[in-house]
Amino acid sequence: MEPVIPMEPKTSTSIPTGEEWIGQVKWDGVRILTYWDGREVRLFNRRRRERTWHYPELTDIRSYCTAASAILDGEVIALGNDGRPSFPRVMKRDGIRRLERVKGLQRTIPIAYMIFDVLYYNGEWIRERTFRDREEILAQIIIPGGHCRRVASHRDGRALFTAIKEQDMEGIVMKQLTSPYILGAKKDYWLKVKNYRNLVAVVGGFTTAGPRVNSLLLGLYDDEERLHYVGRVGTGKLTQEGWFRLTERLQRLQTTEEPFANGPQGHSPVLWVKPWLTVEIQHLGWTEGCLLRQPSIQGLVDIPPLECRLEERNPV
Repeated sequence: MEPVIPMEPKTSTSIPTGEEWIGQVKWDGVRILTYWDGREVRLFNRRRRERTWHYPELTDIRSYCTAASAILDGEVIALGNDGRPSFPRVMKRDGIRRLERVKGLQRTIPIAYMIFDVLYYNGEWIRERTFRDREEILAQIIIPGGHCRRVASHRDGRALFTAIKEQDMEGIVMKQLTSPYILGAKKDYWLKVKNYRNLVAVVGGFTTAGPRVNSLLLGLYDDEERLHYVGRVGTGKLTQEGWFRLTERLQRLQTTEEPFANGPQGHSPVLWVKPWLTVEIQHLGWTEGCLLRQPSIQGLVDIPPLECRLEERNPV
């Protein structure tokens, strides 16, 4: 079996309703397709890079799938100390370069495989069949338990999204029950609705592209009033004119003294500024190293810098 490029959901800010839609949890992990030809199992990620040896827990497919042959689509996740999926933890498994480390990491970072689709079943492609049909096949062939689970579907997407927000998880994917599975495509048959968080951060530095600022370096204060670097952010919702005005303000605030207590790595050359400006940031959570995931600037705000606290993560 040759690896394929999986179908992807489109981003949406609204949750569709109606009997033709169901919602599923968007698990914060690594997309993995399992290929079982009846003789051997191989695992590949969305970029068709092999991951068979990274996740040996999934190679005994007969322990969780009764099909004679299949291509399964799902997400490999690892839980953090808070019991929620942790993207940094699963990336420690997925990013292994020395495969002799896998055995040790199996003990310290156990994984689960959340299966949500099947493309190929008992010698036949079933991509053109409806999602409803494919989900029924999954229900018949997946044996829950161990490292594998079938992702549950929910009729009320809005209620599911509310529950996801309460659990501070990544988001949901809404799927049209009549939809086929189109390889390598991003279609609005599937819609991902992300649970974005907002906070206010202090600008401590910037980088430039030519004469204009192209990214900001952000920080939050600890209880000893030290500014901790929490990531960098690009354009976001600022217009070109907004960036031009911001560039002028930052140039007036330039200083030779770095404001961060834990200097950022790999952002050279950086121009430091007096930590007087604050910005609203939208993001998808935090890494284990206390950096913002996928931050996006929403705009300048008039909040005193010392109110931007690390311990509170100051949600807006």
